[in-house]
Amino acid sequence: MELALFGFFFVCWLAALASFVGLLPIAGLLDLGLYPYYGLAAFLGWLAGNTYLQRAPRVPKPLRRRLMLMYLLGTPGFLYFVRALAPLTTQAIAPLAPLYATAVFAILFLVPVTLKGSFGSPRSGE
Repeated sequence: MELALFGFFFVCWLAALASFVGLLPIAGLLDLGLYPYYGLAAFLGWLAGNTYLQRAPRVPKPLRRRLMLMYLLGTPGFLYFVRALAPLTTQAIAPLAPLYATAVFAILFLVPVTLKGSFGSPRSGE
């Protein structure tokens, strides 16, 4: 599953970069407002964080950090790709929206990762 996700994230990053440079004219294909865009960022952050928590125990310990980097740095490629689909006027009005969406994503990714085990059964002696 991780290999397919890695390929998907890589293609999203490439398409977003190609759109930014002007090689791929995809602007205007999706008119998504900022609130739904940030909602998508929050959803993806929560989903990626919980997916990482489910997949990490099945991965050998030396590869867990790479797995976390793939989920943490790869998934925002989809956010940049979705923003590249917005009309150019919408992109010009809020040029920092992908950066803010990445921050929203990262915060909501780290919430389940840092709270892992906080809500489980109490430890002995507590």
